[in-house]
Amino acid sequence: MNEKFMNGLLTVAGKMQSNKVLSAIKDAFIDNMPIVIVGAFCTLFQWVVFHHDPAGSTTVYLSIANIPGLAWLENLTPIVTTANYGCMNFMAVNVCILVAMHFAENLGRHGDKTVPVLALSSLVTLMSTSITATAKASDVVTASNGALELAKGAAEDTQVSIAAGSGVLQSFTDANALFVGLLVGILVTLLYVKLVNSGKVTIKLPDSVPPNVSASFAVLFPVAICILVVAIVGFIFNNVIGTNIFKVIATIMAPLKAIMTGLPGYLLVVFLMQLLWFFGIHGPNVMSAVTTAFMTQASAENLAIYNEIGKPYLSAGNYSIICNAFGSTFFAMTGSGITGGLIIAILLFSKRDDYKAIAKLAIPCGIFDINEPIIFGIPMVMNPLFAVPFFCAPLVSVIIGYVLTKIGFCPIMVVDAPWTTPPVLLGFLASGGKLMGALSQLIAFASSILLYTPFVIAANKAPREEVAAA
Repeated sequence: MNEKFMNGLLTVAGKMQSNKVLSAIKDAFIDNMPIVIVGAFCTLFQWVVFHHDPAGSTTVYLSIANIPGLAWLENLTPIVTTANYGCMNFMAVNVCILVAMHFAENLGRHGDKTVPVLALSSLVTLMSTSITATAKASDVVTASNGALELAKGAAEDTQVSIAAGSGVLQSFTDANALFVGLLVGILVTLLYVKLVNSGKVTIKLPDSVPPNVSASFAVLFPVAICILVVAIVGFIFNNVIGTNIFKVIATIMAPLKAIMTGLPGYLLVVFLMQLLWFFGIHGPNVMSAVTTAFMTQASAENLAIYNEIGKPYLSAGNYSIICNAFGSTFFAMTGSGITGGLIIAILLFSKRDDYKAIAKLAIPCGIFDINEPIIFGIPMVMNPLFAVPFFCAPLVSVIIGYVLTKIGFCPIMVVDAPWTTPPVLLGFLASGGKLMGALSQLIAFASSILLYTPFVIAANKAPREEVAAA
């Protein structure tokens, strides 16, 4: 029975890792990670370096600009706010382009430079470029001649819509449009590659034509068909259904997002990741294609709210407690299974020289959240002796982090700091430079030490050959 279950799990994990779509999504988010991290740190600098509280303010921030004589730093705020806008508010665009490139490569179209441009053009084709605003009739009567005509005969408190100009709303390019970007990148690329590979809509020019020109004309009809299909889809949603595709996809994905970023759903994800690790499969790598979009979107939304108000607490806005930054802080510190707690427990309570040697070698990696030395050195793989704490430590840590955040003890995690950031420092940075974030992560980490300790002591009593066999 156990062998059948293990083989089934290995088969599912292998198919997920080799799936061309899931692989493209995972690689796209990995490539976009540096942009997200830079954008998040720009927000961190905005509030802990450049923010200056005005005289008489009831809220005082731990900001360098609040030090007497350094208030001038506030003038440099646009440096980080504009950089943050460029990094975070085009996330859907970035991911659309990257996922299209990776998916095209997975389908055999290596180095096709038309793919990213086609993906971008297709995404923009779905966007509405006319912007309307709603205001009281009394407020718009003097705004312009057009507004005046629209407001004639309307009561002063009547809400009227006026044309505010042309442009693209931020909600079409930021994290709110992330799933549309993913769908466009995958589906448009799939259609394009099938059309090109079919050879039925290819223009062939004479050999005398330069190769780059010939290559461009060869994909002209596939590109035209893709753009036309996308434009028709956009027309159907905007003019027939009466709403844009961005709102429809957001509505469809909302329940899945609620499950993924809710405590029960996230605990299930954590359990599955640990289960894969127990059988020697890198759980986070396998699950990332499914979870990253939801977690990244939640982190980006948290960051956007924090950007506006600068208060990373639940009462300060519509934050998501569970997000990518939360997972880095309370699930993945010192590596999956929070094996840093095992290292400390071994150094404090183990009487086994082999365990102590492995733990000492694993310390440098564990500090930076890399735990392969301890995972395969003890080993944790297929080891029933340490299975209980290996599964429970991250689950308990996540619950502690969630509860502490829910009651307002721990700030909301808003900064997607690099996953290799050492524990405690990670809690400080991810919470927007709040000491309570660092303390909350320390409390969660301490729970992992307590969970591993009884099993380390039990390993002292077990015969060495028995533990090795386990």
